[in-house]
Amino acid sequence: MKIMVTGGLGFIGQALGKKLQELGHEVVLVDSLTPQIHGALPVVIPPAGADVVRLDVRDLARHSELVDGCDAIYHLAAETGTAQSMYRVQDYVAVNELGTAALIEAIASADRKPGRVILASSRSVYGEGAYVAPDRPDMLVQPMPRSPAQLADNLWEPRSANGTPLTAVPTPEDLPFSPGSIYAATKASQELLLRAAGPALGFKPVIFRFQNVYGEGQSLQNPYTGIISIFFNRARQGMTIPVYEDGLESRDFIHIEDIVDGLVAALDADLPDGATMNLGAGAPTTVLDLVDQLLKSGGFRVPVQVTGQYRVGDIRHCFADLTRARSLLGFEPRVTLVEGLTRFCAWAGEQPVHEDRLEQAAAELRARKLMGA
Repeated sequence: MKIMVTGGLGFIGQALGKKLQELGHEVVLVDSLTPQIHGALPVVIPPAGADVVRLDVRDLARHSELVDGCDAIYHLAAETGTAQSMYRVQDYVAVNELGTAALIEAIASADRKPGRVILASSRSVYGEGAYVAPDRPDMLVQPMPRSPAQLADNLWEPRSANGTPLTAVPTPEDLPFSPGSIYAATKASQELLLRAAGPALGFKPVIFRFQNVYGEGQSLQNPYTGIISIFFNRARQGMTIPVYEDGLESRDFIHIEDIVDGLVAALDADLPDGATMNLGAGAPTTVLDLVDQLLKSGGFRVPVQVTGQYRVGDIRHCFADLTRARSLLGFEPRVTLVEGLTRFCAWAGEQPVHEDRLEQAAAELRARKLMGA
């Protein structure tokens, strides 16, 4: 096949492009090489033989020739980062929503249109995700995003409307949208745009909602997203690891190898129109447990400080129900967290040391009253 990947020189895009080439596909990687991810002077090594086009995704509407003749498109290009999205609102809406609109316009103008467009969406569209109350374990509850007032009072755990403590359970795809950040809202919008355009333009949308993706190749210099790389960068410089809230917030960490396997499986799988699937490890890990394992894997001995700080828009817990991905794709995550962190540390230890900018990013949030304590 001929396959285009937007965001093709990003963390996931490069790994996907390499795998697609190994499978014999012709690959076109489109990327704007933003400084926040790639540095002021980008240094990237694309897969050998891939066509690379440096282009802002918002300009795709004027370059339908890139889309023409593609059998499939992976749409990965996006601004990422929950906290930053709350004050860089126009940037996030422009890149994520208008960028998707530009892709759709390019498809509309192409003579030979792709058969399917595969979107990298996010578990953030669920907001706090799925929970159950002790007295009704058979009924899913979707709590509202935690308010700044709740966070300021250290009321970390979501509760029902009557104050009942809730327990997180695997989040299924049929849970309604409940975005708690601008980033999450833009990812939901991307899904809706592709679902609306697909039938009219003759392509099949396939939507993946990623959990927290990590692994070899991820940016080590972006202070706004990717806590594993942020913590590693600080640990290798002997700096304290700051853990927000009480450290018991949890995430579903999935290794890049498993994400790529899921993405590739969607190329020729027999899928219903608008198929929407979670991709994750399917299990939660607290941030404190993550830090403990990361320090062990990297051989670091640095202080860990639970700070009580919080960011408006962050969720407390969310982990994936993988039933649908298993059924439709035969998907099964294979890389354990211990193995994945060991591989990540071995790779990251060979990369240049970057200035830590976590406090700079935190100061920007505090100045906008989006971070407290």
